[in-house]
Amino acid sequence: MKVADVVKRLLVGRALRSAKAHEQLLPKRIALPVFASDALSSVAYAPQEILITLGVAGIAAYHFTPWIALAVVVILLTVVASYRQNVRAYTSGGGDFEVATVNLGANYGLVVASALMVDYVLTVAVSISSGVENLAAALPFLVDRKVAAALIIIAVLMVMNLRGIRESGLAFAIPTYTFMASVFGLMIWGGVRLAVGDDLRAPTAGYTVTGEGTGLTGFALAFLLLRAFSSGCAALTGVEAISNGVPAFRKPKGKNAAATLLMLGLLASTMFAGIVALAYVTGAKFADKSQGTQLLDQAGRPVEHPPPVIAQVAQTVFSDFTPAFYLVTAMTALILLLAANTAFNGFPVLGSVLAQNRYLPRQLHTRGDRLAFSNGIVILATMAGLLVYAFQADTTRLVQLYIVGVFVSFTLSETGMVRHWNRLLTTETDARKRATMKRARVINAFGGAVTGLVLIVVLVTKFTHGAWIACAAMAVLFTMMRGIRRHYDKVAAELTVPEDSQVDESMLPARNHAIVLLSKIHKPTLRALSYARATRPSKLEAITVGVDLAEARQLQREWEERGIPVPLKVLDSPYREITRPVLEYVKSLRRRSPRDVVTVFIPEYVVGHWWEHLLHNQSALRLKGRLLFQPGVMVTSVPWQLASSDRLKGRKEWFAAGSVRRPYAESNKDDHVAT
Repeated sequence: MKVADVVKRLLVGRALRSAKAHEQLLPKRIALPVFASDALSSVAYAPQEILITLGVAGIAAYHFTPWIALAVVVILLTVVASYRQNVRAYTSGGGDFEVATVNLGANYGLVVASALMVDYVLTVAVSISSGVENLAAALPFLVDRKVAAALIIIAVLMVMNLRGIRESGLAFAIPTYTFMASVFGLMIWGGVRLAVGDDLRAPTAGYTVTGEGTGLTGFALAFLLLRAFSSGCAALTGVEAISNGVPAFRKPKGKNAAATLLMLGLLASTMFAGIVALAYVTGAKFADKSQGTQLLDQAGRPVEHPPPVIAQVAQTVFSDFTPAFYLVTAMTALILLLAANTAFNGFPVLGSVLAQNRYLPRQLHTRGDRLAFSNGIVILATMAGLLVYAFQADTTRLVQLYIVGVFVSFTLSETGMVRHWNRLLTTETDARKRATMKRARVINAFGGAVTGLVLIVVLVTKFTHGAWIACAAMAVLFTMMRGIRRHYDKVAAELTVPEDSQVDESMLPARNHAIVLLSKIHKPTLRALSYARATRPSKLEAITVGVDLAEARQLQREWEERGIPVPLKVLDSPYREITRPVLEYVKSLRRRSPRDVVTVFIPEYVVGHWWEHLLHNQSALRLKGRLLFQPGVMVTSVPWQLASSDRLKGRKEWFAAGSVRRPYAESNKDDHVAT
């Protein structure tokens, strides 16, 4: 077994049979932490993004915080209610892409797909960067090593997900539930202390916030409030992941996914509202100089790295019990790191669906050793790592690119669902089912209108702050997927045999002109000649390239002395080239007899060590690469096993990187009705 295979087995685990796919399905208690950790973790950075934006107008604008948070909660619950209809109606895993494609058309589906893919990459980058920032609050040495730490964590998450969705779910369940328990404990204990009259003041309560737009009024202030609202809408990211992950649920898939969405909506909105309320009551402040705000202490000195808002709230509420503060801080950092797992489960499934529809390379539809879509997982980790490196793991800069994609998918998906219900209502006659469909249509219509309005706000307020990068990335992905689909369609049309076509005898090759390439007379050459003769071609000849005149004459004398019953032709090569003379000779044969097939037999060495590949077969590889582009030319390799290849005989073949697999055809049918 190769060293690479051993390392892979240690990291990823043993390969699973296709028949084990059903064992990878998730119950609701595991599906919640797997798919909802992104939305749940947003309570760690969404509140402070609101405060950063409001700080542009100075500390006086902080009194708008509760109203902005309330608007975010309303939008969140609206989207959750709408998506509960989606996951019941579409359970294949296509999610928003399938909804938009089926009901609005292929181009709208591609817009949704490109938006979601960009959003998934940003989910990983933002979650990991924010998690590292929270870790740095407790471990100061990470402040100057954020990028390296973020990249290492992305690599670890990639390996965990390559082990399979069920194993990663079990690994993430305990931290996610512990985080939820710690946040609810924070909210309850904070409420108790406030109820008994304790004076809770955050460490930054006495600080001052200055901004570039202090004293804004009128339209400028309204625009700033809309921008703060759009920043707070980062709390909605992750909701769409469940619609893409429906195939991972146990049956009935649609019903279980809808129940998980409901739990997600209630938990996320409660936690978000609770943290914002405690931050507001305790006077917590946050600023980021790169976004035009600055935090000043009582002495008027700038505060460069203020603690995250949730850490400030925890420190204030648990001032009488420090271990609880450390628990909240640690679990917040951990859940932010694990929140990227939502994207690691959504992106590969979406990539698989797109590949199945020929919009992405087919390799993305193939499951790996552990029945996970390994190629999609690796691509996501790579793109997120590049983004983290490019933006130096700065959460505030990355958030500006965020949520554009998710609201594009929200809006088009809800619009598509309205058409879905309209189509079903035209044929449904049962009064009870019609009432259910009409109710679902109202929910989706309201959701589409609200998310469309939010999308406009996000684009207007965030475009110049970085959202244009996400829009450009979506445009590039859209164009690329259209191009891939055109290529696959063109190839399919080129290869398709018409149903009424028959074999035309006149189109069969007239003759098979066989050529054996050689440089000297040895065992591989004799085997190639024997094999070529056994195929009984119409004509057979041996070809060598005369780079050195003396060597060519010596080869001809030896050929005649051995009495080899195949004519030998020496091709002249005054410039010592090998490939060009062979190509020109083959082309001349084709020109003389266009209906003939030319078969070129090439002897090749089979070696047992990687370094031996560098020393042998290089000329053969170049020749094959050029001959494959010649119409009417067949290339046949005739192997000769060298002694070093004996070490590989009888070895067990492991499922290794590069193993060829076909997509595993699993049934995603569910026992639900489209209501």
